[in-house]
Amino acid sequence: MWQWRRIRWIIAAFACLIALYQLHTSPPVDTPLDVTQVDRLVIDKSDRQLMALVEETVVLTLPIALGFTPTGDKRQEGDGKTPEGLFKVDRRNGQSAYHLSLGLNYPRPQDRARAKAEGVDPGGDIFIHGQPNALQNLVSLPGDWTAGCIAVTNAEMQILWDLVPLGTPVEIRP
Repeated sequence: MWQWRRIRWIIAAFACLIALYQLHTSPPVDTPLDVTQVDRLVIDKSDRQLMALVEETVVLTLPIALGFTPTGDKRQEGDGKTPEGLFKVDRRNGQSAYHLSLGLNYPRPQDRARAKAEGVDPGGDIFIHGQPNALQNLVSLPGDWTAGCIAVTNAEMQILWDLVPLGTPVEIRP
């Protein structure tokens, strides 16, 4: 008898967690009208926003999640920081562990040199990506939860995937 109560309690707790996460999901995002490709992305860490620009006009603004310790520039593997500076989208991964991903060219030569001088690993694999595939569009994780990447909802990631080609400049501001 007590096992069934425990199982029911676990199921109820899980349902409540899903409901709480649903409160943190973003509403659907419309693709900008008449835009088939953006010129650059600007990520403002302090405002938790990603802006997509065409000819210096912001055509799309999205809320983002960052690394679990977002303040400051990425210094080394495992620090939970999202890097700052100028980057480029250098790869696309449709088979990512997260819903689609656009890779950034971090670490750059200056990041490698700094890390070498400090005797640390600079880390790598910084992406703009959607939610973990294991969540299957059920929820969007709240807060800053990545290891240093920039995360959006799956619907938002699909829009970025369609609008952002390889080579797109990405500015990540503090």
